[in-house]
Amino acid sequence: MSDVLDRARAWASEDPDPATRAELEGLIAAHDLSELEDRFDGTLEFGTAGLRGALGAGPQRMNRVVVQRAAAGLAAYLRDTGAATPGAAIVIGYDARHNSDVFARDTAEVMAGAGIRALLMPGPLPTPLLAFAIRDLGCIAGVMVTASHNPPQDNGYKVYLGDGSQIVPPADAEIASRIAAVGALADLPRSTDEGLVEVLDEGVLERYEQAVAALVADGDRAAYADLRIVYTPMHGVGGSTVQRVLELAGFAAPHEPAAQAAPDPDFPTVSFPNPEEPGAMDLALALAAEVDADIVVANDPDADRCAVGLPGPHGWQMLRGDEVGALLAHHLLSRGKQGVYAQSIVSSSLLGAMAAAAGQPHQETLTGFKWISRVPGLAFGYEEALGYCVDPEHVKDKDGVSAILLVLQLAAQVKAQGRTLRDVLDDVARAHGLYATDQLSVRFADLAEIPATMARLREAPPTVLGGLAVERVDDLATGSADLPPTDGLRYVLADGGRVIVRPSGTEPKIKCYLEVVVPVAPSAGSGTGSAGSGTDDTGGVDAARISAAGRLDAIRADVQKAAGL
Repeated sequence: MSDVLDRARAWASEDPDPATRAELEGLIAAHDLSELEDRFDGTLEFGTAGLRGALGAGPQRMNRVVVQRAAAGLAAYLRDTGAATPGAAIVIGYDARHNSDVFARDTAEVMAGAGIRALLMPGPLPTPLLAFAIRDLGCIAGVMVTASHNPPQDNGYKVYLGDGSQIVPPADAEIASRIAAVGALADLPRSTDEGLVEVLDEGVLERYEQAVAALVADGDRAAYADLRIVYTPMHGVGGSTVQRVLELAGFAAPHEPAAQAAPDPDFPTVSFPNPEEPGAMDLALALAAEVDADIVVANDPDADRCAVGLPGPHGWQMLRGDEVGALLAHHLLSRGKQGVYAQSIVSSSLLGAMAAAAGQPHQETLTGFKWISRVPGLAFGYEEALGYCVDPEHVKDKDGVSAILLVLQLAAQVKAQGRTLRDVLDDVARAHGLYATDQLSVRFADLAEIPATMARLREAPPTVLGGLAVERVDDLATGSADLPPTDGLRYVLADGGRVIVRPSGTEPKIKCYLEVVVPVAPSAGSGTGSAGSGTDDTGGVDAARISAAGRLDAIRADVQKAAGL
């Protein structure tokens, strides 16, 4: 008992934040040992995703002490690796979450105290702008203070190196070891010297906006202006940037749900500020019906993800991330973009078929843009969780702003032809077969159940899933010539099916990714059609979708049974 109280008192004595210090002193006075143990049982782990966790006092929370130690550890890593040469700079961005601006300023002052110039973004802005700024400004590293689409009580700390990509092993472990070696906060040098801490002007933002708008400069501006758009930034920081990019490109101003238009760290209209979560898009979809829109597009709160909604026979519906990935790949391949088309292993294997048909190379990576962005010769990369990299020449990360712009360009082009994005998806299915995906996600209150579930699947692997024979089981923990080791299992099924089971990297969940491939038979009296053919035959595609839905339901049930979920 005295041990945790002593550690809490020591932490409170050096906490520079009066709010978290008072919070901790209240727990100490109340002898709330359970809560104190939760906060002081270890430290918030620094990994390839940086830091992410709930705001609050103690080493297991996001707070100014944890952030300053992280900044000091990163500065030490940059010095030790020789990156921090005289005059070298790091750029620091932040979103509109609680304390994001404070954490960014703390990082800048610690970097300056270590002799590294710190360039602060001029306000709360999208994460892809930070990735752009690293290379645009010639910085040796970047930090983005954001928790992306996590709940409002969370914040986070993402680290990029000078190539503009997020850190990967072994850099994460090397930074973590230096964070662990940081001494007393009072001994940490800090500086507010204007020669070392600079708040950037709007120039970097303007250059980013112009680079994004240039992606569609060769299109039909009359068609752009004719597209009726609903857009939501989901209470995040994407709004003004997206509006400006659309204006530069020639699109009509989008309609926005007023309740979600301004940045708000409490995200009052949604349970989780993630376009994939049930109910999160309800306001935008209702507005789309009201204004007779052609398309709905959305960002998550830090604007690195892109979601798309379309009208359908049963009202407005959101597309799956794999469907948006297929649309973007089709668009870029049709434009003749050369290079490697890459995806995470949990994303649809359709991308490989599309790239092969177009004579372009294809590559799979581990989950996360820290891997996708590092693919040599990358032309396009995506992951099913709404992350898309359409312009790696400028942003080596997922970018919800540029992805939205390319989706809208394609939507405007096909509208001018009297068609829709659903017609394009049908074209792709006729050309390559219907690749249908789904996901089973289970949240755990007891974290020990996650490795126990993975162990159970390794010890007793299923032989049949959804009536399809399991032809091969790949234990991804052993790695391969193509992929580094990761905790996951891949079941290769008959007829092109596939299941991947893995623990989430950011949440207490196990995620199961399901895929089936169903050939598309032409409807009676129709031709076979091809991607981009403009055919209106949908009967064969509809039949394939019905068949695929049944197969996915059966696989899901068998996966749940095999994993004991």
